[in-house]
Amino acid sequence: MLGLGADRLRADMSRLLALLFHQGVLDEQFLQLQQLQDESSPNFVSEVVNIYFHESEKLLRSLRGILMDREFSDYKKMGIHLNQFMGSSSSIGAKRVRNVCVAFRAASEQNNRAGCLRALELLEHEYCYLKNKLHEFFQIEQQRVLAAGVRYPMQN
Repeated sequence: MLGLGADRLRADMSRLLALLFHQGVLDEQFLQLQQLQDESSPNFVSEVVNIYFHESEKLLRSLRGILMDREFSDYKKMGIHLNQFMGSSSSIGAKRVRNVCVAFRAASEQNNRAGCLRALELLEHEYCYLKNKLHEFFQIEQQRVLAAGVRYPMQN
């Protein structure tokens, strides 16, 4: 008999995903990413998402650096970083992060520094929320995998 905890953890994962979809944090692309995971690559989704987090943090640092420069005027470079961020966010289903990138890019196309600073703050907030929630999701998933491997003796 499989561990009963695995079923509870699976339900916790489902509830967390449902919340993230309801809040618009994630979209169906995340589910498509999950479908690519199988026994031959059991950590595929977490590995892809960790790469996304690593690259996103570099992009956020670059965007902040560009905006904090007193001589700032390179909206084109900012747009390139935002396009990268939008694309990678779309590829993992990070809907709210992608949507903030769209608004951020609109502000940069209008050479609106104040709008860009507000958008950067919102982008950092949405990114942190996404990262914390997906970290929680992957922790529950790890616990579920461990619990599923535990076998309890049958009761007679």
